[in-house]
Parts: sequence; C-alpha cells; structure tokens
Amino acid sequence: MTRALRVELEANSYPIVVGAGLMNRVSEFLMPLMKSNKVLIVSDAFVKARYLPIVQRSLTDAGLDVNSVEIPVGEASKSLAEFSRVQDSLVRHQLDRGSTLIALGGGVVGDLGGFAAAVYMRGISYVQIPTTLQAQVDASVGGKTAINHPKGKNLIGAFHQPKLVVIDVDTLRTLPQRDIRAGLIEVIKMGVIRDERLFEMVEENLEAILNIEAATLIEMISRACVNKAEIVAKDEKESGLRMVLNYGHTFGHALEALTHYNRYRHGEAVSIGMNCAARLAVNLGMFSETDFQRQRSLLKRAKLPLTFPDDLTPEALCDAMYLDKKTLGGKLRLILPTRIGEVVIRDDVEDRQILEAIAQCF
Repeated sequence: MTRALRVELEANSYPIVVGAGLMNRVSEFLMPLMKSNKVLIVSDAFVKARYLPIVQRSLTDAGLDVNSVEIPVGEASKSLAEFSRVQDSLVRHQLDRGSTLIALGGGVVGDLGGFAAAVYMRGISYVQIPTTLQAQVDASVGGKTAINHPKGKNLIGAFHQPKLVVIDVDTLRTLPQRDIRAGLIEVIKMGVIRDERLFEMVEENLEAILNIEAATLIEMISRACVNKAEIVAKDEKESGLRMVLNYGHTFGHALEALTHYNRYRHGEAVSIGMNCAARLAVNLGMFSETDFQRQRSLLKRAKLPLTFPDDLTPEALCDAMYLDKKTLGGKLRLILPTRIGEVVIRDDVEDRQILEAIAQCF
C-alpha cells in the first residue's frame, strides 16, 4: 500500500510518498524531478550501513552520478563544523545549481542537509528520505532547515522546501523502541493542535504502532503529513498559523539547550514541554482538567517523560525559553491548548505564571 500526498504551495509544491519497501524505488520518484545527473547523499553512520547502498544502487542504475558524505550520529552534528564539511563535499564533487542533495536519515540529517542545500550556490534542490518516525511525520515536511547554536536549538537556518519526500515505514523496524516512542510525540502533538481523530487513532492503535504494523503506520503517518501540509500551505514561512506546530517546543527546546542536547531525545523533551504547556493552560482556565489528564494518560502509556529533571530550576528554564525563535519584542509567544484538537497563540502570559507551571512539572 502506497499513499501519494502533496504539499500545495504557490511556487514550491512537492509530493510526499508514504509506503513500505520504497527504498529501492527512490529513482522512480526522483528522476522526473532531476535537472542534472549529480547527486550528493548526506547520511550518518547508522543509516549509511543500512540504507545508503540500496538508495545509491537505485540512483546509479538510473544513470545518476552519486556521491555521499557521512556525518556523526546525534544532535551534536547540527553544528557549523559539520555544515562546513557538507559544503566541502558539495564543492569537491562539483555539484552545480541543477544538482540535488538527498538527506537520508533522521531529523538531524534532514535539518543539516536541508540547510546545506539552502545556502550552497544560493540554493539547490534537495530530497528528504526520513528514516525515523519523528522525521517522517514532522521534520521532513515543511522546509524548515537549521543547525544549532550553543545557546539555542535551530537558531541558524532557512526555509527551503524539498522537491520530494519519500517515507518508507520499513525503516522504523531498525529503530530502538525509545526512538519510536520519541517520534510518536509529533503525531500526538498534531492531534492536540488540530486533529482529535488523529489523537484518537493513536489512543486506539498504540500497541500496533509500537509493533511497527505497516498498514497502521502508513495510515497514521499519511494523516499526520496531510495535517502538516495544510498548515504549511497556509503559512509557509511561520508568520502566524504555522507557529502552532511548536506546541510544547518552547519548553522542550529550553530543556534541550540546558542539558546540552545529549540527555533527551527531541521528542522526549517535547513531551515534557507539552505536559507543562497543558498544565499552564489548565492554570489559566483555558484547558479542562479532563483533557489535561487525557493527554497525560496517552503520553504515559507511550512511556514518554512528563517531568523536568531535578538538577534544573524553573528560573533557568524560563530564562532559556526567551532564546526561542518565537519570542517577539521581548514577549514569549506560547502555544496553549483549549481542547484536544485546538490551540491558541498567547503572548500575554506572565513570567510568574510560567514559573508556577514549570514548578508543577518537577
């Protein structure tokens, strides 16, 4: 079963293909989009060993000139140093403006590879082949590319839409359960912000999802991607509506920065952030205790963390939140739920209220 979706943008529309067994069919989807025959694949050591030969064979059999560059596994690779290494590889292999960069891997590879494509020769085409659940339902769709600064996550980046996204659910079979659970947070998040039926789908099929049942995953991932595509189509550059996708992320990004990006998976930090944002919304009288407990119950069933670590303080977390990209004019813009399936953007929440909610999540 294969699903074909599309992100509809004025000038940068592109297809998303979701299915099983797609890795050896990449050239089938890519060839109609190629402007020249040069391709550079960016991957990490984990992905390179498992999938690079399959993708490379598909592309070379189609007559393409394919080279690759490997980055270290982990969030630390979203750095200026690794960005420079990818640029060096693009230059060394003489990719031109008609060439294509393929980001083959998880969110780190996609973010770094996409940013490298965005600035090389002022922008070349790139393709996302996400191999983690988090990347498949979120990071690979929408054109956000970035690397980290020591003071904050994704502070250096650009909007650069891919030409194609190929999602093969079979790649999830090689992932640790921890990564599947962490990636699932982006689906749960989408359910909370705009699609209660998607939230229910996870509630009803959690065991099948964690057991990597292909049909269930294809349906869930497709629905999550449709939701994100609709948001991106309305707000490509995050000037308004698209900010709702950051539900839980302002708290989560602060936690990641303070723990140096090496203690939590991104999805785990966002889970804690969603729990805190929901707690704040309850405190403000915006969100019912019933819905708060419903979200909390699903996160707990998925064995995702809900509380901040004891070695941090509410004050440190609040201070770190002000480095978030959604801060404007010195005011935090927070995404807060009003019910399962709806959120609002608030910029009038006082620091004391934020600190109180954070303190309740220790």
